[in-house]
Amino acid sequence: MRNLNKFFIGGTWVAPSSKQEFPVFNPATEKKIGTVFLADNKDVNAAVKAAKHAFETDFGTPKNIRLERLERLRAATEERLEDLAQAMMLEMGAPVSMARSAQADAAIGHLHGFIHSLREQQERETLANGDILVREPVGVCGLITPWNWPINQIALKVIPALAAGATCVLKPSEHTPLSAIAYAEIIDAAGFPDGAFNLVHGDGPTAGAALSCHPDIQMMSFTGSTRAGTAVTKDAADTVKRVTLELGGKSPNIVFADCKLEECVPASIQECFFNTGQSCDAPTRMLVERHCYEEVLEIAGRTALEQVVGKPSQEGDHIGPLFDRIQFDRVQSLIEAGIAEGARLIAGGLGRPEGFDSGWYVRPTVFGDVNNDMLIATEEIFGPVLVVIPFDDEDHAIRLANDTPYGLAAYIQTGNQERAERVAARLRAGAVHINGGAYNYGSPFGGFKASGNGREGGLAGLEEYQELKTIHWRSG
Repeated sequence: MRNLNKFFIGGTWVAPSSKQEFPVFNPATEKKIGTVFLADNKDVNAAVKAAKHAFETDFGTPKNIRLERLERLRAATEERLEDLAQAMMLEMGAPVSMARSAQADAAIGHLHGFIHSLREQQERETLANGDILVREPVGVCGLITPWNWPINQIALKVIPALAAGATCVLKPSEHTPLSAIAYAEIIDAAGFPDGAFNLVHGDGPTAGAALSCHPDIQMMSFTGSTRAGTAVTKDAADTVKRVTLELGGKSPNIVFADCKLEECVPASIQECFFNTGQSCDAPTRMLVERHCYEEVLEIAGRTALEQVVGKPSQEGDHIGPLFDRIQFDRVQSLIEAGIAEGARLIAGGLGRPEGFDSGWYVRPTVFGDVNNDMLIATEEIFGPVLVVIPFDDEDHAIRLANDTPYGLAAYIQTGNQERAERVAARLRAGAVHINGGAYNYGSPFGGFKASGNGREGGLAGLEEYQELKTIHWRSG
């Protein structure tokens, strides 16, 4: 791929200082796609310098000009949507139909949300007490994004930074560089000022830490594991940076007997398995009212057996492989742990699905008779693995749902609207999905507790990249 062995710094594709190579593999074939270089401190410093210069020279650009830039970005993105989808199919194994409709679509969907939010936001207003409130860009931002939703997370960070008038250095996951490179080319084509956006590849301990510690960066935005998010926060502390984190989850899905089981249960399992289970907000803990517990297990087992696993290059609604060998081994070990802990294996299990001798494919798996003391109920598995836990009544369901260090999302299935509202109010999660209600572009996304802090998307996501300044006039 063009520019695979380069970084985008100061509006130009440049050769890295670092000579440390990192191979990129196709998870469906286990074959090498290409090689990227992992940035060293010199590369990071060059990118930050370019971003700092761009911020100083472009500071104060009026909203109408920033909106014009975002409209150009929209046109440039629409032209390259298929390239984004193909890149994510290759680098992370996303089935191509889903790569178009969800993974690549996020680049446009989030952009629409931010354009609307910027257009509607008052960047200067007079308060009731007569003081003036001004919203200004936060400065130079370090952005670290994961491999599981590459463009979704890039869009949620890069677009609001540019919309606010900030500048940024993006370090995407080294495992998924293709889509990030394509997005850098899109930004270049849209005509943003040189240095407003910069791209370096690299790993967390070197490039990620260099960004987090850098004195010329005013904000870090990180999406990934809770462990890595903690490291970013500690590295950023000495320079008192703003830090926003979108981390892990172990989201509960409360199924009450009064819902339409034959509709809600299969839809919930498909949501859990979507993106091969590699979503931080996936409903991976199904809490089921004991009255309908065995019926739900039967439906869940049937749905899992019907879940098609296929090649990413094929059109359709199937799921693909996990993104690499490390994740495959992790999921296998957790399935093995579930069996050893005495959970009832309803469907799936160890090994690859029938017909797959290579590639990081796993069997869609459902465990029943799970309790919150089991490893599979507490660990974020990040694969197509569902655990089912019975509950006795509403209070019991809520206690089980909240019995987790995470708080990213929660799900409720019920035919009783009053119950849905009542339960939703008691769940400690950043988002509650009722009867299949989906996230919409333009809404804030983020979690409670160990799932992070701050919000991404829409107005709340834009405000993360702004500072508040008050102006006080002396009258007379």
